[in-house]
This record gives sequence, structure tokens and C-alpha cells, in this order.
Amino acid sequence: MKPILALLLGISLIASPAAAQPLRCLQPQEAESLALVALPDILRETVRTCATTLPASSFVRANSAPLIAKYQVEADRAWPAAQRALLKLSDPMIEPLLNTQIARQMLTALAVSQIVGRIDVADCNTIDRLASLLQPLPPRNTAGLIVTSLQYLKARKASGAKAVKDVPELPICAEPKR
Repeated sequence: MKPILALLLGISLIASPAAAQPLRCLQPQEAESLALVALPDILRETVRTCATTLPASSFVRANSAPLIAKYQVEADRAWPAAQRALLKLSDPMIEPLLNTQIARQMLTALAVSQIVGRIDVADCNTIDRLASLLQPLPPRNTAGLIVTSLQYLKARKASGAKAVKDVPELPICAEPKR
């Protein structure tokens, strides 16, 4: 999911000049809406990528259609919030573009290429297991797990943890200290 948010940074940089106002951060719910919009296409392409290496009885191959349909319903519901999140990261001048399906198609296409394009087919068995564990969760919970994981990794990177050195800077607002 980290490539999706990196993509959003790229969109915001394209849309606004370098001298523009500083990048704002997304609240977790806003980031979750972006994740929800991208997840059905990510799932579809992951199934396609892993179909040749997983047995027909695997969870991903045998149960992907209802899983993707469940995520698609939530993606459609999340799109208005995702549009607002994109606008928050972008120059207001591109608002007309964000009110079209082109923005959604760009978001999902770039997310798919960044995430699914990095899948090593040797990891398909692990992906199959993860999908089976996530299946009973509501899609919003899955998006929440993704965003919370990214926030955690971002905080670990900021503290100098070497194991997470490749986590990009993401526009998710830091959790308030408790």
C-alpha cells in the first residue's frame, strides 16, 4: 500500500508547483478511503498474477470473485471520500479532474502497477494465506490495517529502525502521543 500513497505524493507534485504550500497529511480515515478504492483492482491483478502458481483449490483462485465483489461495493462507497483526500493533497486547480472517473482509473492503475508489479510469484502461497485471513473482515477493517501498518512503519523509520529503511515518507498524519 505504500506505493499508493507515494503515488499520491507524485500526483500532488505534478498538480502544484514546487513553490506551492507545504504538503498536508491525511487523517487515517482519508488514507483508508484511498486504500479501499484501490483494493479491488489490486486483488484482481494479484489473482491474475498468482493464478498460474497456485492450485485451483487455493483460496485466491477458488474464492476471489465474491471477495473482489465485496471490496468493489466498498470501493464505490469510498470514492467520494477518496476524491476529497486526493484534493487535500493536490492543487485545488485540479478539482475538475478529480470529479471524473479518470482520476479513479489513474489511482487504481498506478497502485496496481506499483504493488502487483512487485509480487514475486514465490510469495503467492503467503498471499493466498493472507487473503484467507482477511476474507472475513469488512473491507474497511482491511484498509484500516493497511493504513495503521503504514503509520507504524513510518514511525519506526523516523526512529531510525534499520529494518524499515525502505518505507517512503507518506502523507499520513502522525498519531498523537498518548
